[in-house]
Amino acid sequence: MSPVLHKGDSRSHTNPHRGASSATAGPTTPGSASAPPPPSRITTVLERLGGEDDGLFDPPGPVGRRRIAVASALSLLALAGLAWAVVDRFAAHGQLQAAQWRIFGQWPIIHYLLTALWATVRVTLVSGVIALPLGALLALGRLARTPLLRLPATVYVEVLRAVPLLLLIYACLFGLPGAGVHLGLFWQLVWPIVLTNAAVFAEIFRSGVRALPRGQSEAAYALGLNHWTAMRLVVLPQAVRQTAPALVSQLVRLLKDSTLGYVVSFLELLNAAKVLGEFDHTVVQAYLVVALVYVAVNTALAAAAGWLERCMGDGPSPTRRRPTA
Repeated sequence: MSPVLHKGDSRSHTNPHRGASSATAGPTTPGSASAPPPPSRITTVLERLGGEDDGLFDPPGPVGRRRIAVASALSLLALAGLAWAVVDRFAAHGQLQAAQWRIFGQWPIIHYLLTALWATVRVTLVSGVIALPLGALLALGRLARTPLLRLPATVYVEVLRAVPLLLLIYACLFGLPGAGVHLGLFWQLVWPIVLTNAAVFAEIFRSGVRALPRGQSEAAYALGLNHWTAMRLVVLPQAVRQTAPALVSQLVRLLKDSTLGYVVSFLELLNAAKVLGEFDHTVVQAYLVVALVYVAVNTALAAAAGWLERCMGDGPSPTRRRPTA
């Protein structure tokens, strides 16, 4: 039977008289102890990204790595060719001439786009501030022990996740005035976004609570806390910590939901690009500029999500479940 070497133990439990012969021995047999293989490249990449190689898939071998490299190179070449073809067609139709882009360097146009960008950010912030606590309340309702709270919250979440956001905007635009409720353009866009994203936030919070070990809530009950006090003081703070990156990612989705402001004639960034392009006959240029602005904003939010995930991941967390062998 081969000896067992414990991690971090510098002592060998083998026969000391075999030390000299082991250095010149040939290939080890399957039953003999050997040094662990070096970590694979995919394990190193996962560790750099903050994850672990949990054994869900086998690391690729030499042939697999060559195939991945070839496929990646071909994909990059295909994307480069597609980008070159698009730029070439734009140049052939005069869309890249300086006269077509000069208007975006004028202050009135810049001020117009900045005003629309602020309107987009305002919709995103207000919607997020309302939807986040509403989603937390819905998650508590779904986790409640009494059916009087659990069933309505479950119905709301399931229905609002299935109904398209555009349909809710049309309901606020055409349905509410018929019932005598008149909302401004801003709120006609905000409330449908709030109702939809609150259901999504509720599922994020609920999944964070379900991911916690049961020992957390059981320890709170052992200290004499009731269900709601344990949720408020013990469970929810840990769930928010675990789901913070997912919440920030959903805020990116919420920002893109604001592009439906054209339905209610709200002048958000994409609608402003449409108006500007039709007025100055620079539709392609206006949409490209606005696309770059959206990419910059979403990149900033993604960087914030990554920074938040690194901050939340610093240090050992007793509430995180790690894969077991």
